[in-house]
Amino acid sequence: MDPKLRQLIDEINGGKTGGRLSRHVDMECRAAEGREGIYELSFSSETPVERWWGIEILDHSRGSVRLDRLNSAGSLLFNHNRDLLIGAIESARIDERARRGRAEVRFSPSAVGQEKRAEVDAGVLRTTSVAYIIHAMVLEKEEDGVQTYRVTDWEPLEVSLVTIPADPGVGVGRSRQIPAGQGVGVKTNPDKEETKMDEKEIQKRIDDARRQGGEEESSRVKAILGLVKDGENQRFADVALRYVETGASPDEFKRALEELKRLNPRPVVDADPTIGMSIRDVRKFSIVRAIRALAEGNRGLAAFEFECSEAVAKRLHKSPQGFFVPYDVLMERRDLTKGTPSAGGYTVATELLAASFIELLRNKMLLRRLGAQVLGGLVGDIAIPKQTGGATAYWVGETGNVTESQQTFGQVALSPRTVGTYTDISRKLLIQSSLDVEAFVRNDLATVLALAIDYAGINGLGQGSSQPLGILQTSGIGAVAIGTDGGAPTWSHIVDLETEVSIDNADVGNLAYLTNAKVRGKLKKTFTNTTYGEIPIWGRGEEPGFGELNGYRAGVSNQVPSNLTKNAGSNLSAIIFGNFSDYIIGEWGAIDILIDPYTGGAAGTVRVRVLQDVDGACRRAESFAAIVDASTT
Repeated sequence: MDPKLRQLIDEINGGKTGGRLSRHVDMECRAAEGREGIYELSFSSETPVERWWGIEILDHSRGSVRLDRLNSAGSLLFNHNRDLLIGAIESARIDERARRGRAEVRFSPSAVGQEKRAEVDAGVLRTTSVAYIIHAMVLEKEEDGVQTYRVTDWEPLEVSLVTIPADPGVGVGRSRQIPAGQGVGVKTNPDKEETKMDEKEIQKRIDDARRQGGEEESSRVKAILGLVKDGENQRFADVALRYVETGASPDEFKRALEELKRLNPRPVVDADPTIGMSIRDVRKFSIVRAIRALAEGNRGLAAFEFECSEAVAKRLHKSPQGFFVPYDVLMERRDLTKGTPSAGGYTVATELLAASFIELLRNKMLLRRLGAQVLGGLVGDIAIPKQTGGATAYWVGETGNVTESQQTFGQVALSPRTVGTYTDISRKLLIQSSLDVEAFVRNDLATVLALAIDYAGINGLGQGSSQPLGILQTSGIGAVAIGTDGGAPTWSHIVDLETEVSIDNADVGNLAYLTNAKVRGKLKKTFTNTTYGEIPIWGRGEEPGFGELNGYRAGVSNQVPSNLTKNAGSNLSAIIFGNFSDYIIGEWGAIDILIDPYTGGAAGTVRVRVLQDVDGACRRAESFAAIVDASTT
């Protein structure tokens, strides 16, 4: 080999990436026919790629590619992250006719492996990237001072599924020779060893450039940073910093920014997942049909459903992992099978009174019925302003001065927290059941997911957990204690709850009591004042489904905990009073349903995963008061 070429290869292999280059292609991934769990994908091509030394073409002739490493212990990674092993390479080969590298892979049974497999099936994850080193290359041609090299001996190290190109500034299909996780950059000097810096170091170099680089350098920095100063481009500020540090021009970054925005779209504020479907269209939409279509790999079986999903995706400016449901459906986990009578089998019959189907007994969902406000179609974190203090009036003498005072303000922050579920549905049940499986699956999942949200609103742990902040866990709500170890609630305690809210001037709005069935039973047998007649504390309400306490509506749901403890007391219950319209539930985007026909494939079941992003918080803690030590024994 030409000594100059050998020296160039040594520079490439000894550079910042430690000899690891990468490039990506559309994976052309598909399940292998007749081979359960095996996928075929392409990982390389002869597409010319611009490098710092010239144009690079990977030769795909027989003998040009060393495949021993991939065929002996090849790994399938995610985004070239060695800690994210998502599968193994069963075999690798070179398709000389198509001039592509191809591999058969098996996804890991781990959660992350199955998650990426489902994203591939759904068409969300579409790109592969190969990491490799160069052993030999030849100068193929030179035009206008640009050398084109054909790499005649190269060795793939691993194959990764990737989300976006490492450097969109040089065009889709052109990956960068930077380490995984290093971020976007432009390598301008191959002889200079570059190191990963934290943001403070990057900012320091930017400031130094401004001081030392003169007006031209200062203008370059200002132009790049100006593109991410405000608006939706702010999310790419870290990318801008790296382009500044590496000496890229504003035009280079602008091209990269446009490509990043195209590949990483951000939903618009006030996005609405509804698409204006008619009643007829709503009745026509079938979740079960869409599930079957994805499970069988034929979207044509549910063309209408996927057309609706695409309409939702356009409104939200994001793609679903599986398919979007264009209306609010909340879901939870329940296995449905044909073989097990109690889990679905009883619905499969030649003669069945569908209208007589016996629903599962569940806790009641009351937060919304009591007045909790729901903010739908949210995008990004939100902050709801509130006034926390007012101005003060002062009396002054004839020549005195008024003391200055001012209002104070705060905010209630909401950010998306994901509540999810899955259910396993047997293929036979989907095909054979004479019950309205569509409504059954939809309602079962929706109800229990909604129950999870309702419970979090009552007793969610909030900060430090993955749950919204519930009323009972909110700092600053009024508290009424019954005893050292808890005790039986009395008329006095019920009135004290009202007083706790009233003394903070918060006794307005949708005022109500909320507790569980055990407390209701206790209060029905406890009297307001036995001296003047045995009148139970809990009275009959005027609204169906509600009782009356102290002149207010009283709701009952076993979502309210009855297993609380206090010192030696156990199995204690909570009683809440307050203005429930001051509890806010935020919902982001639409329901996303993802189909996994593989996890339960051996058993003939299809796993349906459902995700919804929500959060909740009290707008004013003073609007609520609670007893958390009520004994019902």
